[in-house]
Amino acid sequence: QVQLVESGGGLVQAGDSLRLSCTDSGRTSGNFDMAWFRQAPGKEREFVARIRWSGDIIRYAESVKGRFTISRGNGKNTVILQMNSLKPEDTAVYYCAAALLRQSTDYASTYPYWGQGTQVTVSS
Repeated sequence: QVQLVESGGGLVQAGDSLRLSCTDSGRTSGNFDMAWFRQAPGKEREFVARIRWSGDIIRYAESVKGRFTISRGNGKNTVILQMNSLKPEDTAVYYCAAALLRQSTDYASTYPYWGQGTQVTVSS
């Protein structure tokens, strides 16, 4: 079954970059659309970026467009979030999520599979 594990979070200064990775370490070899969400203390979980398994659809939240890049890794069992020009308001726990093929949207309810999250903290 699907088992998503994130890595790459940490503490950085404003303007720095981080690269988050999410890998499906489960035993199932199914194909999925994948996405990144984030949640800051006291705030609702929000959409960050998503990519279809085929790569034909890529979407970003307006708040990160032009700064973040989502991509598929080797074998498409890994999804990457390259974050550049980080701002303090990017501070949050970042979650990887997977949805059934072509069923991904900007809404968290679309995704049946989630990782445990990785903390990203950006200081000014």
